Amino acid sequence: MKHPRILLTGCSGGGKSTLLDELARRGHRTVPEPGRRIVAAEGDPDSPRLPWNDLACFARAAIAQAIEDYEAVRDHPGPVFFDRGLFDAQVALAQAVGEAPDAEFAARHPYDSWLVFLPPWPEIYVGDAERRHGFEAALAEYDRLRAACPGLGYKAQVLPRDTVATRAEMLLAPLG
Repeated sequence: MKHPRILLTGCSGGGKSTLLDELARRGHRTVPEPGRRIVAAEGDPDSPRLPWNDLACFARAAIAQAIEDYEAVRDHPGPVFFDRGLFDAQVALAQAVGEAPDAEFAARHPYDSWLVFLPPWPEIYVGDAERRHGFEAALAEYDRLRAACPGLGYKAQVLPRDTVATRAEMLLAPLG
């Protein structure tokens, strides 16, 4: 891969969006979470594009958004940090339809081989309008994402629970 495409994934409420905001503040190119944007834009509470109404439909919409996001930064000359993305949407779709994620499909839009996982952190977990599931569901999601890494050609790098500044430094140090 010509330029690093770094995916932040892991537990809902683990600090991904906060870390992404810090990276953007430091001048790095970032891409916000597709799923949150879909939920925020959906005006119909009964829409199948909402995960609590139809997880498969939502995941397919998130896949489409993640591909669009990826293509939009394909030629960006430096690192790009993604808050969730195609990997997460594929794992959600696999859960919804009871199939394994498609490794060939994922390979067409690759992230760096190490996915950055933000672990469960109950002290900072909060629900909101876009995150209606509880912490137990977030833990199950984290386990599914970790388990899916090898099958999609990725390894997990888990960032420790720490300040956002320290986490950002840990991500940026290997990039120089």
